[in-house]
Amino acid sequence: MSSIQDFKKRVLDEAPRLGIEDRFRFSCNPGVPCFNDCCADINILLTPYDVLRLKRRLGITSSEFINKYTVVPFNKEVKQPVPVLRMSDDANKTCPFLSEKGCTVYEDRPWACRMYPVGMAAPLDERKQGERFFFLMQEDHCKGFEEQREYSIAQWLEEQGIGEYNEAGELFKPISLHPFFQTGDMSPAKMDMFFTASYDLDRFRRFVFGTTFLDKFVIDPEEIEAILTDDYELMKFGFRWLRFALGTEPTMVLNPVFDEMRRKEKEFFQKTPSRKGSSD
Repeated sequence: MSSIQDFKKRVLDEAPRLGIEDRFRFSCNPGVPCFNDCCADINILLTPYDVLRLKRRLGITSSEFINKYTVVPFNKEVKQPVPVLRMSDDANKTCPFLSEKGCTVYEDRPWACRMYPVGMAAPLDERKQGERFFFLMQEDHCKGFEEQREYSIAQWLEEQGIGEYNEAGELFKPISLHPFFQTGDMSPAKMDMFFTASYDLDRFRRFVFGTTFLDKFVIDPEEIEAILTDDYELMKFGFRWLRFALGTEPTMVLNPVFDEMRRKEKEFFQKTPSRKGSSD
Protein backbone atom coordinates (compact mmCIF):
# COMPACT_ATOMS: atom_id res chain seq x y z
CA MET A 1 0.00 0.00 0.00
CA SER A 2 1.33 3.46 -0.92
CA SER A 3 2.06 6.08 1.73
CA ILE A 4 -0.96 8.09 0.54
CA GLN A 5 -3.26 5.10 0.81
CA ASP A 6 -1.71 4.33 4.22
CA PHE A 7 -2.53 7.84 5.41
CA LYS A 8 -6.09 7.57 4.10
CA LYS A 9 -6.60 4.30 5.91
CA ARG A 10 -5.33 5.77 9.21
CA VAL A 11 -7.67 8.73 8.87
CA LEU A 12 -10.64 6.49 8.11
CA ASP A 13 -9.82 4.21 11.02
CA GLU A 14 -8.67 6.67 13.67
CA ALA A 15 -9.52 10.33 13.03
CA PRO A 16 -12.46 11.89 14.90
CA ARG A 17 -15.05 12.77 12.29
CA LEU A 18 -16.34 16.35 12.12
CA GLY A 19 -19.44 17.72 10.45
CA ILE A 20 -19.83 21.06 8.73
CA GLU A 21 -21.12 22.79 11.89
CA ASP A 22 -18.63 21.26 14.35
CA ARG A 23 -16.26 23.80 15.91
CA PHE A 24 -12.55 24.03 16.67
CA ARG A 25 -10.00 26.59 17.91
CA PHE A 26 -7.13 27.62 15.68
CA SER A 27 -5.22 30.63 14.39
CA CYS A 28 -2.09 31.12 12.30
CA ASN A 29 -0.41 34.52 12.38
CA PRO A 30 3.04 36.06 13.02
CA GLY A 31 2.34 36.02 16.76
CA VAL A 32 2.13 32.23 16.92
CA PRO A 33 5.55 30.74 17.91
CA CYS A 34 5.59 28.21 15.07
CA PHE A 35 4.62 30.73 12.34
CA ASN A 36 6.03 29.56 8.97
CA ASP A 37 7.32 26.26 10.41
CA CYS A 38 4.72 24.22 8.55
CA CYS A 39 5.75 25.69 5.18
CA ALA A 40 8.79 23.43 4.76
CA ASP A 41 9.64 19.86 3.79
CA ILE A 42 6.07 18.98 2.83
CA ASN A 43 4.36 17.38 -0.14
CA ILE A 44 1.81 19.75 -1.65
CA LEU A 45 0.00 18.00 -4.47
CA LEU A 46 -1.26 20.63 -6.88
CA THR A 47 -4.65 20.60 -8.54
CA PRO A 48 -5.20 21.96 -12.06
CA TYR A 49 -6.82 25.05 -10.54
CA ASP A 50 -3.85 25.51 -8.18
CA VAL A 51 -1.50 25.64 -11.17
CA LEU A 52 -3.82 28.03 -13.02
CA ARG A 53 -3.97 30.45 -10.09
CA LEU A 54 -0.25 30.31 -9.27
CA LYS A 55 1.05 30.71 -12.82
CA ARG A 56 -1.31 33.64 -13.30
CA ARG A 57 -0.21 35.16 -9.98
CA LEU A 58 3.45 34.90 -10.99
CA GLY A 59 2.85 36.20 -14.52
CA ILE A 60 4.43 33.20 -16.22
CA THR A 61 3.19 30.42 -18.49
CA SER A 62 1.97 27.12 -17.14
CA SER A 63 4.95 25.39 -18.78
CA GLU A 64 7.36 27.74 -17.02
CA PHE A 65 5.61 27.22 -13.69
CA ILE A 66 5.66 23.43 -14.00
CA ASN A 67 9.33 23.35 -15.01
CA LYS A 68 10.49 25.74 -12.28
CA TYR A 69 8.23 25.08 -9.32
CA THR A 70 7.10 21.45 -9.51
CA VAL A 71 8.28 17.88 -9.69
CA VAL A 72 6.13 15.22 -11.32
CA PRO A 73 6.84 11.82 -9.77
CA PHE A 74 6.56 8.72 -11.93
CA ASN A 75 6.69 5.20 -10.53
CA LYS A 76 4.71 1.98 -10.70
CA GLU A 77 2.28 3.22 -8.04
CA VAL A 78 1.44 6.44 -9.92
CA LYS A 79 -1.66 5.91 -12.04
CA GLN A 80 -1.77 9.53 -13.21
CA PRO A 81 0.90 12.26 -13.18
CA VAL A 82 0.25 14.93 -10.54
CA PRO A 83 2.63 17.88 -10.01
CA VAL A 84 4.04 18.35 -6.52
CA LEU A 85 5.27 21.77 -5.37
CA ARG A 86 9.08 21.78 -5.46
CA MET A 87 10.63 22.83 -2.16
CA SER A 88 13.65 25.15 -2.15
CA ASP A 89 17.14 23.68 -2.08
CA ASP A 90 18.00 24.89 1.41
CA ALA A 91 18.56 23.17 4.74
CA ASN A 92 14.90 23.28 5.74
CA LYS A 93 13.48 22.60 2.27
CA THR A 94 11.19 25.61 2.57
CA CYS A 95 8.37 26.49 0.22
CA PRO A 96 9.66 28.67 -2.64
CA PHE A 97 6.93 31.22 -1.91
CA LEU A 98 7.77 31.66 1.77
CA SER A 99 9.22 34.89 3.20
CA GLU A 100 9.87 36.01 6.77
CA LYS A 101 6.50 37.77 6.70
CA GLY A 102 4.70 34.67 5.49
CA CYS A 103 3.30 33.43 2.19
CA THR A 104 4.04 35.68 -0.79
CA VAL A 105 1.25 34.13 -2.89
CA TYR A 106 -1.28 33.96 -0.06
CA GLU A 107 -4.30 35.09 -2.10
CA ASP A 108 -3.56 32.33 -4.65
CA ARG A 109 -2.15 29.66 -2.33
CA PRO A 110 -2.98 26.01 -3.17
CA TRP A 111 -6.06 24.18 -1.94
CA ALA A 112 -4.04 22.08 0.53
CA CYS A 113 -2.59 25.21 2.16
CA ARG A 114 -6.01 26.83 2.40
CA MET A 115 -7.58 23.81 4.08
CA TYR A 116 -4.90 23.32 6.77
CA PRO A 117 -5.44 22.30 9.55
CA VAL A 118 -8.76 20.93 8.30
CA GLY A 119 -8.66 17.74 6.30
CA MET A 120 -11.38 16.19 4.18
CA ALA A 121 -11.62 12.43 3.80
CA ALA A 122 -13.52 9.98 1.66
CA PRO A 123 -13.60 6.16 1.42
CA LEU A 124 -10.63 4.46 -0.22
CA ASP A 125 -13.00 3.97 -3.14
CA GLU A 126 -13.53 7.69 -3.71
CA ARG A 127 -16.40 7.12 -6.11
CA LYS A 128 -18.53 6.52 -2.98
CA GLN A 129 -19.34 10.06 -1.91
CA GLY A 130 -21.72 9.44 0.99
CA GLU A 131 -19.08 8.90 3.66
CA ARG A 132 -17.13 12.15 3.27
CA PHE A 133 -16.19 13.89 6.51
CA PHE A 134 -13.80 16.47 7.92
CA PHE A 135 -11.04 16.01 10.49
CA LEU A 136 -8.25 18.05 12.12
CA MET A 137 -4.56 17.53 11.40
CA GLN A 138 -3.23 18.20 14.90
CA GLU A 139 0.54 18.01 14.59
CA ASP A 140 2.76 18.31 17.65
CA HIS A 141 4.75 21.27 16.36
CA CYS A 142 1.66 23.39 15.61
CA LYS A 143 0.81 25.93 18.33
CA GLY A 144 -2.12 27.34 16.39
CA PHE A 145 -4.50 25.10 18.31
CA GLU A 146 -3.56 26.95 21.51
CA GLU A 147 -5.06 30.16 20.13
CA GLN A 148 -8.54 31.23 21.22
CA ARG A 149 -10.17 32.06 17.88
CA GLU A 150 -13.00 29.63 17.14
CA TYR A 151 -14.52 28.49 13.87
CA SER A 152 -17.09 26.05 12.63
CA ILE A 153 -15.89 23.94 9.72
CA ALA A 154 -18.26 25.89 7.47
CA GLN A 155 -16.83 29.24 8.64
CA TRP A 156 -13.28 28.03 8.07
CA LEU A 157 -14.02 26.90 4.52
CA GLU A 158 -15.71 30.18 3.69
CA GLU A 159 -12.96 32.36 5.19
CA GLN A 160 -10.24 30.42 3.36
CA GLY A 161 -11.96 30.82 -0.02
CA ILE A 162 -12.36 27.09 -0.51
CA GLY A 163 -15.58 27.36 -2.52
CA GLU A 164 -14.15 28.18 -5.95
CA TYR A 165 -11.35 25.65 -5.48
CA ASN A 166 -13.88 22.95 -4.66
CA GLU A 167 -15.97 23.98 -7.67
CA ALA A 168 -12.98 23.46 -9.95
CA GLY A 169 -12.22 20.21 -8.14
CA GLU A 170 -15.71 18.89 -8.84
CA LEU A 171 -15.16 19.56 -12.56
CA PHE A 172 -11.91 17.57 -12.43
CA LYS A 173 -13.30 14.68 -10.40
CA PRO A 174 -14.78 12.75 -13.37
CA ILE A 175 -11.28 12.78 -14.88
CA SER A 176 -9.19 11.95 -11.81
CA LEU A 177 -11.52 9.12 -10.75
CA HIS A 178 -12.16 7.75 -14.22
CA PRO A 179 -11.87 3.95 -14.60
CA PHE A 180 -9.27 4.26 -17.38
CA PHE A 181 -6.72 5.21 -14.72
CA GLN A 182 -7.37 1.95 -12.88
CA THR A 183 -6.28 -0.33 -15.74
CA GLY A 184 -2.60 0.52 -15.43
CA ASP A 185 -2.07 0.51 -19.20
CA MET A 186 -1.99 4.24 -19.94
CA SER A 187 0.48 4.84 -22.78
CA PRO A 188 3.06 7.65 -22.48
CA ALA A 189 1.16 9.56 -25.18
CA LYS A 190 -2.10 9.37 -23.22
CA MET A 191 -0.33 10.33 -19.99
CA ASP A 192 1.09 13.38 -21.77
CA MET A 193 -2.36 14.18 -23.17
CA PHE A 194 -3.88 14.01 -19.70
CA PHE A 195 -1.16 16.12 -18.08
CA THR A 196 -1.17 18.79 -20.79
CA ALA A 197 -4.94 19.32 -20.85
CA SER A 198 -5.17 19.24 -17.04
CA TYR A 199 -2.15 21.23 -15.89
CA ASP A 200 -0.20 22.79 -18.77
CA LEU A 201 -2.94 25.04 -20.10
CA ASP A 202 -0.73 27.29 -22.22
CA ARG A 203 0.68 24.27 -24.03
CA PHE A 204 -2.85 22.87 -24.42
CA ARG A 205 -4.02 26.17 -25.94
CA ARG A 206 -1.20 25.98 -28.51
CA PHE A 207 -2.31 22.44 -29.34
CA VAL A 208 -5.95 23.50 -29.78
CA PHE A 209 -5.27 26.56 -31.91
CA GLY A 210 -2.06 25.49 -33.63
CA THR A 211 -3.23 22.17 -35.11
CA THR A 212 -6.31 20.84 -36.92
CA PHE A 213 -7.98 20.22 -33.55
CA LEU A 214 -10.80 22.73 -34.05
CA ASP A 215 -11.62 21.23 -37.47
CA LYS A 216 -12.37 17.87 -35.88
CA PHE A 217 -15.19 18.97 -33.59
CA VAL A 218 -18.39 20.98 -33.65
CA ILE A 219 -17.66 23.80 -31.19
CA ASP A 220 -19.70 26.95 -30.61
CA PRO A 221 -17.83 30.08 -31.86
CA GLU A 222 -18.43 31.76 -28.50
CA GLU A 223 -16.73 28.87 -26.72
CA ILE A 224 -13.79 29.07 -29.12
CA GLU A 225 -13.42 32.77 -28.34
CA ALA A 226 -13.65 32.06 -24.60
CA ILE A 227 -10.98 29.34 -24.53
CA LEU A 228 -8.65 31.55 -26.56
CA THR A 229 -8.44 34.14 -23.78
CA ASP A 230 -9.87 32.64 -20.56
CA ASP A 231 -7.76 30.06 -18.73
CA TYR A 232 -10.65 28.84 -16.58
CA GLU A 233 -12.84 28.23 -19.63
CA LEU A 234 -9.93 26.46 -21.31
CA MET A 235 -9.47 24.26 -18.25
CA LYS A 236 -13.15 23.24 -18.32
CA PHE A 237 -12.91 22.59 -22.06
CA GLY A 238 -9.84 20.44 -21.50
CA PHE A 239 -11.65 18.32 -18.92
CA ARG A 240 -14.55 17.81 -21.34
CA TRP A 241 -12.20 16.83 -24.15
CA LEU A 242 -10.31 14.37 -21.93
CA ARG A 243 -13.52 12.58 -21.05
CA PHE A 244 -14.12 12.17 -24.78
CA ALA A 245 -10.56 11.33 -25.82
CA LEU A 246 -9.51 9.05 -22.97
CA GLY A 247 -12.80 7.76 -21.67
CA THR A 248 -14.84 7.57 -24.91
CA GLU A 249 -17.65 9.58 -23.31
CA PRO A 250 -19.97 11.58 -25.63
CA THR A 251 -18.84 14.94 -24.27
CA MET A 252 -17.69 16.25 -27.67
CA VAL A 253 -19.35 16.20 -31.10
CA LEU A 254 -17.21 15.22 -34.06
CA ASN A 255 -17.40 17.37 -37.18
CA PRO A 256 -19.43 15.27 -39.68
CA VAL A 257 -17.13 16.28 -42.55
CA PHE A 258 -14.01 15.25 -40.65
CA ASP A 259 -15.68 12.07 -39.43
CA GLU A 260 -16.58 11.11 -43.01
CA MET A 261 -13.02 11.84 -44.19
CA ARG A 262 -11.64 9.59 -41.48
CA ARG A 263 -14.10 6.83 -42.42
CA LYS A 264 -13.11 6.96 -46.10
CA GLU A 265 -9.43 7.07 -45.18
CA LYS A 266 -9.86 3.95 -43.03
CA GLU A 267 -11.73 2.15 -45.82
CA PHE A 268 -9.02 3.08 -48.33
CA PHE A 269 -6.23 1.62 -46.24
CA GLN A 270 -8.27 -1.50 -45.49
CA LYS A 271 -8.76 -2.10 -49.23
CA THR A 272 -5.21 -1.14 -50.29
CA PRO A 273 -2.71 -4.07 -50.29
CA SER A 274 0.09 -3.71 -47.79
CA ARG A 275 3.41 -2.54 -49.29
CA LYS A 276 5.38 -4.17 -46.50
CA GLY A 277 8.54 -5.66 -47.90
CA SER A 278 8.49 -3.45 -51.01
CA SER A 279 11.94 -2.59 -52.34
CA ASP A 280 11.11 1.10 -52.77
